[in-house]
Amino acid sequence: MLVTTNAIVLSKIKYRDHDLIVKCYTQKEGIVSYLLRGVLKGAKGSKTAYYQLLSQVQLITDHKSSRGLQYIKEVKINYLYSSLHTNVLKSAIVMFLAEVLSMSLQEEEQNDTLFNYIEATLQWLDTHDQYANFHLLFLLNLSKHLGFYPDTSQIDSPYFNLEDGAFVFRNSSRYHVSEENLSLLKQLLGTNFDALESVKINAKQRHAFLSFILLYFELHLGSFKKPKSLQIFNDVFN
Repeated sequence: MLVTTNAIVLSKIKYRDHDLIVKCYTQKEGIVSYLLRGVLKGAKGSKTAYYQLLSQVQLITDHKSSRGLQYIKEVKINYLYSSLHTNVLKSAIVMFLAEVLSMSLQEEEQNDTLFNYIEATLQWLDTHDQYANFHLLFLLNLSKHLGFYPDTSQIDSPYFNLEDGAFVFRNSSRYHVSEENLSLLKQLLGTNFDALESVKINAKQRHAFLSFILLYFELHLGSFKKPKSLQIFNDVFN
């Protein structure tokens, strides 16, 4: 069955001498892996540039649900980034978020709201110059789409329980945050991307909050592990 869908590239690995296996988050089919035969030797109609991490493409695919690896018949750029793959700092964000998304997104079904969120926020990052805290808000908002966004009904509480995903008045878990991380969490919960510039924190605070939110993902997603690209990411931003 021929399927036309927008897609976001999450990962790619070399297979044999000239092939690639590319994992994408697609608008119509959720997570799908594609086998690209001969793409590394310039097979007709194939360009590796289409499959850079987090590239936004439109695919026409020969989709068969019984097949583990699908095939791409046609591909074209759906949104051409101006800086995401050329700016060193943004490229580090791309590498990091692609790995996080690859571990976090497991569904094999359509979710327009989640797809549109990822698509729109990547375009925001591509076109803005003040983005030091982008990844923090991106991950926090991603938790909403994955089902464990913080419960803000008691947001004035002095603790946040990571296991329950809720603000609490009494610390009853070893997985909790308070003080600086708590203050930043409350600030980001009331912030949109256009207001990120108003969030003033230093590299040490940014690093600490990222560690907290990655632990939050680990506690709520059984398949999630600390990203391998985290060290490189932290080195770039420190």
